[in-house]
Amino acid sequence: MRIPVAVFVLLIIAIFAAFIAGFFVARKVITKQIEENPPFSREQIKAMYSSMGIKPSEARINQTMNAIQRAGKNNKK
Repeated sequence: MRIPVAVFVLLIIAIFAAFIAGFFVARKVITKQIEENPPFSREQIKAMYSSMGIKPSEARINQTMNAIQRAGKNNKK
């Protein structure tokens, strides 16, 4: 039993289209999750500074949070 060439070509095109669609859907879902649940919180930054032996001042925590947010915005462009 031979598969016609047209069916084979359509099958390859369908697989490729599904791969592309899956990529964009996954990217959208991950982006939404990161916006809703940021990777770092203020408490995590305080713990990071404390573990390094640095006293976590509010100014330093704000500076770090702003740097993380700016880096995220620059990556979106």
